[in-house]
Amino acid sequence: MSLFHLSSDYTPQGDQEQAIAKLTKSLKAGNDHQTLLGVTGSGKTFTVANLIANMEKPTLIMSHNKTLAAQLYSEFKSFFPDNAVEYFVSYFDYYQPEAYIPRTDTYIEKDSSINDEIERLRLSSMSSLLTRRDVIVVASVSCIYGLGSPEDYQNMMIPVKIGQDLDRDDFLKQLVSILYERNDIEFSRGNFRVRGDVVEVYPAYLDNEAVRVEFFGDEIDRITLFSPLTGTAKSQLEFFTFYPAKQFVTPKDKMTKAIVAIRAEMKAVSYTHLTLPTKRIV
Repeated sequence: MSLFHLSSDYTPQGDQEQAIAKLTKSLKAGNDHQTLLGVTGSGKTFTVANLIANMEKPTLIMSHNKTLAAQLYSEFKSFFPDNAVEYFVSYFDYYQPEAYIPRTDTYIEKDSSINDEIERLRLSSMSSLLTRRDVIVVASVSCIYGLGSPEDYQNMMIPVKIGQDLDRDDFLKQLVSILYERNDIEFSRGNFRVRGDVVEVYPAYLDNEAVRVEFFGDEIDRITLFSPLTGTAKSQLEFFTFYPAKQFVTPKDKMTKAIVAIRAEMKAVSYTHLTLPTKRIV
């Protein structure tokens, strides 16, 4: 069974068929660099979509700006509706670095505004890459910047399943450790709320879906996917995996080691006393 299912009413036309065949053959031969030439509107995106379907490998598509990335994301989403097509661009709507203007003695503080929806899409990209192989990530150049350790992100996931022995309070502590916040009033992405033996979590990477975990003593009795707006149940789940609510997560043991190292370094710092020369009076 093919890993990627290309869904389209179109078929390769003109030079597209031979371009797809040559690119596929060249990549399978181990050539690292290929160039596809074509004027605007010649169907390069459709050609690449066929190439992805032939190669059957996770694919990263980089664009030089957000506008083109969004257009490509929409097109590939329509070509591969059954696969994980993700959007990964900078989540800053506005970013002002700190600055100092000497002439006017003006200091400008650093300021930024983060787009919550783009942050959700970035988290969704990371989650898909860790759990699936049929992934296409459409990204801007921000994808080249560090995101922290993928190993730490993967190791901090919380899998739950029906019948699992798990204390409710321990589950809440685990959620906090992966940067979820408790908020029993405003239920939004990255938050959870508690009502007796029922814990409702709004994963930061899901769109209009939350997860209800019901306990019976120290055992998970039921897992339900529901609408966070209406509370209506959508489906019953046998298991579910909670991913960290933020991109940058650090395990407790690493934080402890870092704190110990920082304190040791502070103690080892030697302070140099500045001695001013004195003028001898005769």
